[in-house]
Amino acid sequence: MKTEHLGSKIREGLHDMCYIWAKEMTTTVKDEGVLIFFILVPLLYPLLYSWVYSKQVVHEVPVAVVDMSKSSMSRQFIRHYDATPDVKVSYHCNNIEEAKQLMGKRIVKGAIYFPSDFEKNIMRGDQSKVSVFCDMSIMMYYKAVYQSAVSISSELNTRIQIKNAHNFTHKDDEITTAPLLCDAVPIFNSTGGYADSIIPAVLMLVLFQTLVLGIGLGAGTARETNRYRDLVPLSLHYNGIFRIVLGKSLCYFMVYCVMAAYITLVVPKIFGFVQLFDAVELIGLMVPFLLATIFFGMIVSCTIRYRENVMLIVVFMSVPLLFLSGVSWPQSNIPGAWRAVACLFPSTFGIRGFVRLNTMDATLADIQLEYQALWIQVAVYFFITCLVYHYQIKLSHYHANEQLKKMKRIATHAKELKLKALAEATKQTKS
Repeated sequence: MKTEHLGSKIREGLHDMCYIWAKEMTTTVKDEGVLIFFILVPLLYPLLYSWVYSKQVVHEVPVAVVDMSKSSMSRQFIRHYDATPDVKVSYHCNNIEEAKQLMGKRIVKGAIYFPSDFEKNIMRGDQSKVSVFCDMSIMMYYKAVYQSAVSISSELNTRIQIKNAHNFTHKDDEITTAPLLCDAVPIFNSTGGYADSIIPAVLMLVLFQTLVLGIGLGAGTARETNRYRDLVPLSLHYNGIFRIVLGKSLCYFMVYCVMAAYITLVVPKIFGFVQLFDAVELIGLMVPFLLATIFFGMIVSCTIRYRENVMLIVVFMSVPLLFLSGVSWPQSNIPGAWRAVACLFPSTFGIRGFVRLNTMDATLADIQLEYQALWIQVAVYFFITCLVYHYQIKLSHYHANEQLKKMKRIATHAKELKLKALAEATKQTKS
């Protein structure tokens, strides 16, 4: 008898879980907002963002030159600088104010200033300076303008050293200019491009954001359509915590398994970005990342009363989450309080793990900290999700009971009024 009762309970739970899963799937397809953030945004936004940075590096960046020296050495510097592939000397200005105006109008992305004593100081054996002004709004422009100037200055420094050394052989010149030879070999980001360094982190952040947004919008829709504005509807199929949590999460997990494969495999392949990971290692990371994000999103969705609120919260957090992941803001420089805040979000460990798998050819053993942290988040957020939905179930039952009591009071009051009217009518009849 107990075995049959337990078996019927399990079958009932599985049936209700499948019902909730089908209900969430239907909502995903029919709800335009959820469909946009679950399907359209993950499909199109990574393509748009990757296309913008697909060139990796920029060439022929316009630069203004202010040559107050008017010397042969400054002209030589300008010729060599203009010959580099990354920059182009587009304007020659009479003073620094003209160059600032060109930069302010976005006509040029940088400026180089040669003081009047540029060559004179070099000829006297003193140190001379070249001022480089860069547009810091886009890091690729800054990199092209500044690194090209550094490269040319290093080349001219070498020539000046050789000229002043008065050596007899070329070998002596080499030892004078480079006593310690350093050969830089880019192992991971061979192109030195912006896309290979930042796009993997952005792709994981897109997965996190769109998943949380979709779950939040679905919760907002459920509250707006339910009778008592509760997250959990009054239904026999929703009479259980695990069936609700597992049914909803199964829907989200199935949808985002496809989206994750598209974003992490197809998009980088289309644009030729670096991909050094093994498929098994990637699956091992993505499973806890998606589960942790799903349960995190379900917790957040329980606090959402209206559909628009989740967009304001999650979209606002996009840039801070990217910085807290340690990709653009060095992890060692992040204050301890902000590190603790970053540990609350699955995107932090997901981004760190994926960047190392994808760009540095790491294995799961190499990202053991991120891997274990994601599984801990899965367990903790699943437990919290169950507690939150237990409260939501009790809240919906409470509202239903209150409504029932209210209806009973109305019915009792109506019955009393009817009896009172009947009594008055009887009294009038007798009189």
